[in-house]
Amino acid sequence: MNTVATIGLDIAKQVFQVHGADAQGATLFNRKLRRSEVRPFFEKLPPCVVAMEACGSAYHWGREISALGHEVQILPAQYVKPFVTRGKTDAGDAIAISQAMRRPDIRSVRLKTATEQAAAMVLRTRVLFVRQRANAMNALRGHMTELGLIADRGIPNIGKLAAALPEEGDARIPPSARAVLEEILAEIEALTSRIERIDRQVASVAKEDEDIRRLTAIPGVGPVTASTIKAYVPDAAYFKTARHFSSWLGLTPKLNASGERLRSGRISKMGNVELRSLLYMGAMSVLIAARRRGTPSPWLRRLLDGRPLKVVAVALANKTARVIWALLTKGGSYEAPSERAGA
Repeated sequence: MNTVATIGLDIAKQVFQVHGADAQGATLFNRKLRRSEVRPFFEKLPPCVVAMEACGSAYHWGREISALGHEVQILPAQYVKPFVTRGKTDAGDAIAISQAMRRPDIRSVRLKTATEQAAAMVLRTRVLFVRQRANAMNALRGHMTELGLIADRGIPNIGKLAAALPEEGDARIPPSARAVLEEILAEIEALTSRIERIDRQVASVAKEDEDIRRLTAIPGVGPVTASTIKAYVPDAAYFKTARHFSSWLGLTPKLNASGERLRSGRISKMGNVELRSLLYMGAMSVLIAARRRGTPSPWLRRLLDGRPLKVVAVALANKTARVIWALLTKGGSYEAPSERAGA
């Protein structure tokens, strides 16, 4: 045990696989551990480097193991997969983690605190409720369409459908259908109340956080978007450049290069889906306002004149991500573009 230099830990709910290697990378052991045996096992080991794949419980175990004096590295799962050989097994996964951690070009994920994870949980819960409300609204609209009652899409238009339900004498709605439609409507109202409570909680925290207040000055970035950025990107300096950050969000094009030929395709859509979606929706709101009232940015006007709206929205979301990175890493406040700046 004194010669163990690195540990590859494959995490599970109950049975863990641990692969130990010396400084030269030679395997010393590859064994299973029950959940109750993990902490006592690492308590007996001298300080070493412990690597694991990024997953739901990786941060918890990372904090537990680092508290015992070990150096913890959390590796993105997509970087570990190429090192898996001869089928998917726990022992093979642990070896793959050990091999991937030795590669100097593979960067580890920053270990998050419990507070940072809690902030992300609040925002993910909001996303869950928004998704459930959208499903309920679609179900209500679909069922009532079958009965000849229609309304435009959007939360404000749900009230038009809800107004038809109290009319007990309406022969178009059978009693059995009315009962389930009222249940769906009650579910929509309950989910809306939950979303509003979370929004108030997020807004309250945003007022006390200096970084979030500076981010909300950027057009298209509201308290929810700024709080999500702060929750998922607690240290923007982890990204070397603004393009590195926007690439992590999946807002940069896929590249196909061979020799001197370089082709740019669609955006990769890799990375954090929630952040990318929020930035895109924020960009769309900015563009809709720009079409109605104009914009001082010549760059944005040129794009609106020559490119489709959704393409411009992606470009604006990309630019917004770069501005966010600059504010978080270099400080300062956002300054709106002017006619002279040509931004």
